[in-house]
Formats: sequence, structure tokens, C-alpha cells
Amino acid sequence: MVNAQARLLNKPALIEYQNMKFLISDAPSDSNLALYIAEFEQHNVKDVVRVCDPTYVTSPLDNLGIKVHDWPFGDGEGPPPAIIREWLELVKSRFGKDQGENPPCAIAVHCVAGLGRAPLLVALALIEAGMTQEDSIAYLRERRRGVLNSKQSKFILDYKRKKSRKGKCTIM
Repeated sequence: MVNAQARLLNKPALIEYQNMKFLISDAPSDSNLALYIAEFEQHNVKDVVRVCDPTYVTSPLDNLGIKVHDWPFGDGEGPPPAIIREWLELVKSRFGKDQGENPPCAIAVHCVAGLGRAPLLVALALIEAGMTQEDSIAYLRERRRGVLNSKQSKFILDYKRKKSRKGKCTIM
């Protein structure tokens, strides 16, 4: 049970775009996981993507039917191709055509501080949904101050959309 007086020091940022919902946060610990679970339940989180070293046991999430995906990659770095592929497959499985839930679900993504690796993955999902690289960075910075260092921003600016937009020309 969550103490009514207890609250998260850094509230997760809700990122909504088209039919997608993401919750970006810092890393929970065993001592405050219940507070994160309350946030996850409020936003109907079905998946938690952990892109840093584990800081909590996953069994409380597993018991609630929330799947934890462990896809760690280096702090301050861009994700390797395998993680990008798995991330985009998860996003498509939750938010792709004919995948809408009622009420809609969300994917929570966290790294240590919730400022680098987690928002970087969300930026890739926004780009795949049609947002420009520059707009994805600005959109995230409007919703969570201090996100994305210069190296991560460059990774996003250099990122090429994996899927072509239906009905649009692709120039090579």
C-alpha cells in the first residue's frame, strides 16, 4: 500500500503523440517501487523498458501483468541496432494499426535519471510516427526539462526513419 503522504521526487513525464503514450522516468528502487506502480496503474502501463542496470526486483510488476524489458545500453550513448529493433517492435505491437486498447495503454521507459537513454528511445518512436528529428527533441524538452545531451541529440538528428510513410515518396 502506498503512503498517502509519499510522492515521487521526480514525477514521470507523460509523452503523448497520435495514439502513443509513454511515461519517462528515473529509475525506481525497491524502496519506492510502489510509488512508480501507482503512476503506472494511473496511465495503464503494460510494459516497462529498463535501459540501465537493474535497481529493483521486477516481481511486483510481473505480478500485476506489467512486462519488464531489460535493454541496457551505455549512459550518454545511442542504443545499438538490436535494441532499436526490439524497441520499435514493442511500440508497433502496442500502438500499431489495430492495436489500440480501450482505455489506451502506455509504455514506461526509464534510465537512471530519465534524461538521456529513456527519452532517446521515445524520440525514435516519435520520428517513426512522422515527427521530424528536430521536432522530437523540442517536443521532449518541452515535457521533461534537461533531456538529451549533445551526443544523444546528434544521434537523433542523424537517425533515419526505418519505415516509409505510406503514400509518401522516399528520396534516396
